[in-house]
Amino acid sequence: MNGIEYTWLAGTIGLNAMFYILLGMAVLILLLLILTIVSMVNVAKLKKRILLFTQGNDAKSLEQDIIGIIEDNKFLKVNVENNRKTIRELTKNQEKAFQKMGLVKYDAFQQMGGQLSFSLCLLDENNNGFIINSVHSTEGCYSYTKEIRAGESALDLGKEEEEALEIALKWK
Repeated sequence: MNGIEYTWLAGTIGLNAMFYILLGMAVLILLLLILTIVSMVNVAKLKKRILLFTQGNDAKSLEQDIIGIIEDNKFLKVNVENNRKTIRELTKNQEKAFQKMGLVKYDAFQQMGGQLSFSLCLLDENNNGFIINSVHSTEGCYSYTKEIRAGESALDLGKEEEEALEIALKWK
């Protein structure tokens, strides 16, 4: 080899080989030093975040806060489901509520004046309901109803009743 050889462990290594080994070890130490510094910086950042998160709190109160948040979350989930059920029931009930209306005022007898008679049609979402007809005369007031199913009456309708029904069916 180069003239100078060292006995190391079980063999001989030349000076050049020793130089490269030491150079490799120096590079490795430098890399480890850089990794250590980077790790220390990351730990310092994490420590700051933890201190900020736990500022004014000890571990017990922080644990209680987390448990409180979990309990609140469970409570909210139960309430959301109850609200959904209530909304479904309200929507179902609303179908049966009167949503459409038609009103026609008229003079039943030409001599009366004042349009005191009327036909009032009330329908639900499915066009089921009734027509109230009130006829006012000099002898009194007479009222009667006619049932409406799917937008039609089983009984014959008068002109004003038909008009009230048409108005109600066009109601949006």
